[in-house]
Amino acid sequence: MKNNNFRKSGLAIAMMAAIGASAGANAAIELYNEDGTSFSVDGYFNAFYVNRDDKVADVRNSDVKMGFLPNTIGFNFSKEMGDLTLGGRSSFWSTINDSLQSPTDTSIDVRQLYATVDGSFGQVLIGKDFGLYARSNIFLDEILMGFGSPGAATGVSFGNIRTGYPYPNPSAQITYRTPDMGGLKVAAGIFEPANTTPGAQSEQSAPRFEAEVTYSADLNGVALTGWVNGRHQSSENATTKIDSQGVGYGVKAAVAGLSLTASGFSSKGDVPVLIVDSGLAAEEDADGYLVQASYTLGANRFVLSYGETDSDQGNFETENTSVAVFHDVNSNFKLVAEYNMFEQETKSTGVKAADANTLALGAVVMF
Repeated sequence: MKNNNFRKSGLAIAMMAAIGASAGANAAIELYNEDGTSFSVDGYFNAFYVNRDDKVADVRNSDVKMGFLPNTIGFNFSKEMGDLTLGGRSSFWSTINDSLQSPTDTSIDVRQLYATVDGSFGQVLIGKDFGLYARSNIFLDEILMGFGSPGAATGVSFGNIRTGYPYPNPSAQITYRTPDMGGLKVAAGIFEPANTTPGAQSEQSAPRFEAEVTYSADLNGVALTGWVNGRHQSSENATTKIDSQGVGYGVKAAVAGLSLTASGFSSKGDVPVLIVDSGLAAEEDADGYLVQASYTLGANRFVLSYGETDSDQGNFETENTSVAVFHDVNSNFKLVAEYNMFEQETKSTGVKAADANTLALGAVVMF
């Protein structure tokens, strides 16, 4: 089979980065593969016991909820047609966090619904998938399969979104990816723009543009990965024009069981969580960084992580420190213990808006 779309999906990149190639190789269940046509299914399920001490509100909450990655079912298609391989993926992401607060409010989030055309020229993707801006920042996060910074007491966790990187919004797109050129890969695409200036005569006369360049190499036993990604879009109405743009970057080095990662971003014109139709009123700045170290010893991976974000547009400063242990029972079953210390300050007043310590104990099952 020339192409495996699961391996190119966002979930696959995340899982292989977090748990290694051996688990990635077992990640999808192939249901059909004959005459150049294949169909496979993959799944990701997790739940955590979460104990959160909110020092600002002076309350402590205990919950059973999912971690940073939602529970997911994905379907993958591939068909060889002469010199081309046609593929497709649809994935459905769902929460278990409704629980007693809203028992019938489980929603299904379709983050991926796309087709691919692969050939000697590379790949063209059409449909909905994760964005390119901040893509490697988040998919190479060492605590991606953990919990990270908390959201609302009964809501989803944020990982290191808002404490080191923004979210690569799943968006309608047409994206081109080059073949692997000796470790160098380039992706560029046009995306559905966000209406950041709603009102009279609001318009986005051009699509959003995103791109990412990655490079991987092995230097005397040291595995290196570096990346730069970016985004630009404009939105205007009768009185205001907002140019939103950002750049993300990072490098990861791994030798033996030790891995070191440093990444960052700088943006203007949007709150550095996700770019949305929000009616922003200024082209103010935001930036952040994330530094991490991990060490793998047998079936255990130990992680230390620290991230910060400073946002004029969002009027906040945040930081999050995480200490985590990931234990592989086998290639499809993982146990997680994690402790997070999150703080947020309102920039204009200097008042601490959040100060929460969170213990998360969980299990992850994938196929």
